[in-house]
Amino acid sequence: MKQTEMTVVGNRPLTETVWEMVLEGDTSPLSSPGQFVNIRLDGLYLRRPISVCDREGDRLTLVYKTVGKGTKKMTTLGIGERLDLLSGLGNGYDTALSGENPLLVGGGVGIPPLYGLCKELRREGKAVQVILGFNTEREIFYEENFRALGAEVYLATADGSRGEKGFVTDVMKRLSYTYFYTCGPMPMFFAVEKVAKTSGQFSFEERMGCGFGACMGCSCKTLYGNKRICRDGPVLKREEIVWPTRQ
Repeated sequence: MKQTEMTVVGNRPLTETVWEMVLEGDTSPLSSPGQFVNIRLDGLYLRRPISVCDREGDRLTLVYKTVGKGTKKMTTLGIGERLDLLSGLGNGYDTALSGENPLLVGGGVGIPPLYGLCKELRREGKAVQVILGFNTEREIFYEENFRALGAEVYLATADGSRGEKGFVTDVMKRLSYTYFYTCGPMPMFFAVEKVAKTSGQFSFEERMGCGFGACMGCSCKTLYGNKRICRDGPVLKREEIVWPTRQ
């Protein structure tokens, strides 16, 4: 973990509620896709944890959804403004376990960290399949970004307005893959756990207090005791997670 300042060089809406922010500065604390940063915003007591979407050189891309005071304030930040970040937080995805044909499964705002993961897997020469799940066509973002990386992309929308009508697991059931990586809401995780054919890694989205393991406010039950999502996660392996159905 490192405290650093970065400069806003881009901040634009991708959909009605999802924005993309590009920052410039020291990205060296980040070592693997799936890590996150914790942003200090003027007038707000707690920092806001945001998953890293992409890191390239001295540029950092964050994709966030406007759900509260913090993220709404982020949409007002203009080019040239400086942000105080705690960077390099959490443990990211382990690509060494992927095999040759990994599957990435993302739902809504859980999709951004999978982009950086997809980029890394493609650099390693892996044949990547990606399933992106949304409620409706109006919410879709980053589809073409994943395609530009050379991934095979499948879309699922709950209302059938684009891609396959249904959920990411409806697509997942018919695909073959060597390993899976996923990020999204908890209901999606329960469904993925039921249909997954291989080992995999889950990246959890949890409310956090400190963001670096001091407060124990974001713990998750595992076979090895409670783990802190902010410090021991946010990525956990399938085999160690204790789901309600396993209790």
